[in-house]
Amino acid sequence: MTTISIRRALLSVSDKTGVVDLARTLADQGVELVSTGGTAKALREAGLTVRDVSDLTDFPEMMDGRVKTLHPMVHGGLLAVRDDAAHAAAMEEHGIGAIDLVVVNLYPFAQTVAKGAGRPEVIENIDIGGPSMVRSAAKNHAFVAIVTDPADYAVVARGETTLDERKRLAAKAFAATATYDSMIASWFGHTDQGEEFPATLPLTLEAPTVLRYGENPHQHAAFYRQSGSAVRGIGQARQVQGKELSYNNLNDADAALELVSEFRDAAPSCVIVKHANPCGVATGATLAEAYEAAFACDTVSAFGGIIALNRPLDAATAKAITGIFTEVVVAPDADEEAIALFAAKKNLRLLLTGALPDPARGGLTAKTIAGGWLVQSRDNGVLTDDMLEVVTKRQPTAQELADCRFAWTVAKHVKSNAIVYAKDGSTAGVGAGQMNRLESARIAAWKAKDAAEKAGWAEPRTIGSAVASDAFFPFADGLLAAVEAGATAVIQPGGSIRDAEVIAAADEAGLAMVFTGMRHFRH
Repeated sequence: MTTISIRRALLSVSDKTGVVDLARTLADQGVELVSTGGTAKALREAGLTVRDVSDLTDFPEMMDGRVKTLHPMVHGGLLAVRDDAAHAAAMEEHGIGAIDLVVVNLYPFAQTVAKGAGRPEVIENIDIGGPSMVRSAAKNHAFVAIVTDPADYAVVARGETTLDERKRLAAKAFAATATYDSMIASWFGHTDQGEEFPATLPLTLEAPTVLRYGENPHQHAAFYRQSGSAVRGIGQARQVQGKELSYNNLNDADAALELVSEFRDAAPSCVIVKHANPCGVATGATLAEAYEAAFACDTVSAFGGIIALNRPLDAATAKAITGIFTEVVVAPDADEEAIALFAAKKNLRLLLTGALPDPARGGLTAKTIAGGWLVQSRDNGVLTDDMLEVVTKRQPTAQELADCRFAWTVAKHVKSNAIVYAKDGSTAGVGAGQMNRLESARIAAWKAKDAAEKAGWAEPRTIGSAVASDAFFPFADGLLAAVEAGATAVIQPGGSIRDAEVIAAADEAGLAMVFTGMRHFRH
């Protein structure tokens, strides 16, 4: 028999949303209600008859409520196999009554941590009895229904459950306790003990959004959101309009948001990303100007790209963006006129993130490889004045130094080997993902020349530009390619065994070159 009637229900919840309505519905069907502490009080205040767990166990709650449900009268009623003669005999001998439904949600551990509570309060919000009841009920799902989410109250409100329903509720319950324990383990390891890489790495991810497919149509995919009130990113953005986001949309939108966040305190800025690489980045007096300058860098790659802005989207910028096909626009906010303009583009996704993430924030990043995970701290390195070392005879001008900084910021977000030319707060050419730095330099220069021809400019914007390299120049050839493109200033990490050769080539060409001492590989 797969359908079980609910005769006794144990309710003990931290989040009391909807629990009174559920209890009333069950009581109207003759279900005996058993409860604890604050939940029992809330049910009685609603006029319901409730039996205390202490009455069931014949033992009072003690130690400030730390001990109340950890008792054979509770767990025997949850774990007993009803059609096992020995279990039935034990229940009869010890007067243990069956419990057919458990409704539990756990102490608010994550919320307590998020509000900055002290260690004693955090420890007190580690639930013990709740997870124990959840696991007992879930293990014995053949006979017991376990509800850990108010969204599932309707499943049990009719007073009976099917085996398929109990299986699904049990799976959700074990996921809930696993998530809960992972949050506690993470807090103990990272926050309490200060371990950057604990012995085990728990991951806390929320219910997935199943995507249409992965990178390619033959691949299956889902998106799991990272939980926690302090988390901010693409996963927490509000989608105002447009088609369902795809795997590639999410990946590219994340790349765009990470880069535009580098400019969150700068002038109006725009980032255009294609296949996780920026193809145009610019700042301007207005967002519309920044967009036009970023778009001009590579009008071909911008088609079907992802746009990220560091300021709320306005109508003028929205109108400019609708001039070509764009997959996704990411912004902190948008005004009503801009939203109305986008409404005519029903497939265009608009994501509003609120405040932009802090590019200097800590945390870990991870990726899978065959047989394991690679985990590292975020690349949150920030370039400061004291890191800059001019290694050439010529000092950079103020404008060259500003362009160097801009190009360096963008290069951090370009797949290695990365070369970025920039001039007057705008990218001139981007070379990404090549197997050698020379080819990246040549491709970036070629793209700048192509952009100039399409725009009808007299010369490419690499003339008089600054060029950034995400890692050192192993030979002078990449530097000489930048000289040929018209760059007058260079920013790079330095550290090659041939630094002297590269510096000599820069001096001979009359370049100003700055070493940062910091590399930004991005694979």
